[in-house]
Amino acid sequence: MKLLLQLTILLCISWTYAQSDAEKTEETVDKDKIEGHIYFLADDLLKGRATGTPELKISAAYLANTLRSYGIRPNPKTGDYYQKVELFRSFLEEDINLSLNGITFPEVVAFDINAIASEEGALYLDYGLESDYKGKNAQDKLVIVKAGTPDAQELRPALRSRAKKRELAIENGAKGLIEIGAFDEAIWPLFKHAFEERVSLSKGEEEPLPLYIWAQTSKEELAKLGREPLKVTVKSNGIQQETIQSQNVIGVLEGTDPKLKDEYIIYSAHYDHIGIGQPNAEGDSIYNGARDNAIGTTAVLTMAENLAKFPTKRSALFILFTGEEMGLLGSQYYVQNPVIPLDQMVYCFNTDGGGYNNTSLATIAGLNRTTAKDKMIDGAKTFGLKALDIDEVAPEEGLFDRSDNVSFAKVGIPAPTYSTGFDAFDDEINKYYHQAADEADSLDYDYLVKFYQGYVLSGRSIANDPERPFWIKGDKYEPAGNALYQKMPEVPMKN
Repeated sequence: MKLLLQLTILLCISWTYAQSDAEKTEETVDKDKIEGHIYFLADDLLKGRATGTPELKISAAYLANTLRSYGIRPNPKTGDYYQKVELFRSFLEEDINLSLNGITFPEVVAFDINAIASEEGALYLDYGLESDYKGKNAQDKLVIVKAGTPDAQELRPALRSRAKKRELAIENGAKGLIEIGAFDEAIWPLFKHAFEERVSLSKGEEEPLPLYIWAQTSKEELAKLGREPLKVTVKSNGIQQETIQSQNVIGVLEGTDPKLKDEYIIYSAHYDHIGIGQPNAEGDSIYNGARDNAIGTTAVLTMAENLAKFPTKRSALFILFTGEEMGLLGSQYYVQNPVIPLDQMVYCFNTDGGGYNNTSLATIAGLNRTTAKDKMIDGAKTFGLKALDIDEVAPEEGLFDRSDNVSFAKVGIPAPTYSTGFDAFDDEINKYYHQAADEADSLDYDYLVKFYQGYVLSGRSIANDPERPFWIKGDKYEPAGNALYQKMPEVPMKN
């Protein structure tokens, strides 16, 4: 009997080691568990998981206890699964009162504004570009400009010119800058909601431009700007600030290889969303964030469950970030305060699920930028998906630099973001992105099973590869990687 028991154990061990990574992936990726995680995270009771809210803390507790249940070890710095993150919330207590020549602008967003109650003349400078200031005296004046540039007047591209225009206003001594645009009425509320309150990692210093706001108007009113002298009335009690507490969720799992276990793969996603916003046509004001980013959060939990059962050669660091929607704050804080030295992190495999419109794809920001490209292509292909680099879809959007992966890329760690499949910014994406319609019951869970299988298998392949992953030669983050890992750049051979 004892011999039979020993043989049974040996057969079980032999079977475990004989299983391929694909078989190990299939064994743990479970549709019911996926639905359970997403339905919980996107439940109305969590009120959209806004950063700093009690509901986000409930989400964090759920994530921590799930990692604990898998046998993932806690944050080595604290002994629990949390990394406390102190943040500073900036907000307006009341709407800004703005009018030009007696015409009121109810739709106003403030980037900077001190307490002000003013009625005065203003200087109109077309788009507020460098050439528009030539021969004009903007010293101590309010400057009115059209938003964007002559070639980029839609909201998203217009935002890219904001930093330069603000800089020019400061250089020319303006006391305030007001940009006015006629933006898509479907997109403007999302933009306004994102800036009605902002959260940062520091209190910040007093701004050299005490007033910088954007206002929405009609195309007809926009066309009238500059035809007559402008008299501006602006009233506000200014931006207020308070301290809030939030947390990243962290877990660790040791690898199996005596040497490679000192190297870590980070598996990450943000678990916050944007909370409660403007009600939709059905009166729903909770922005549940099933796609963004309960999908990504669940990917990390799915990976954790798989690796806990079938550890890889390299160790794993699981990080769920707070504050991504507020400007990648959780990941920035982590990079500034790592719990394990950054030079032991050889890859960051981030995932962020803003939306999908093509269930034959896994769309990856940075697919073509690291030497682990083939691992991701093969991982997706094994489960019937095609891996597509996000730059093949929308190179102009710069999406690689707009998720938590970039916080790690900036310090040199190769860091793609594995996302659900999309091949265009179309109505299917906009229907759910930062919308109240982004509910758990609107997802295709058969597709998500394949998506998670591709993610887990790709991660396993990278974590088991004897060769260390790195940036492809010439990538803009390669120098930071060389500095982090103290790699010597290759010197061309002389003929």
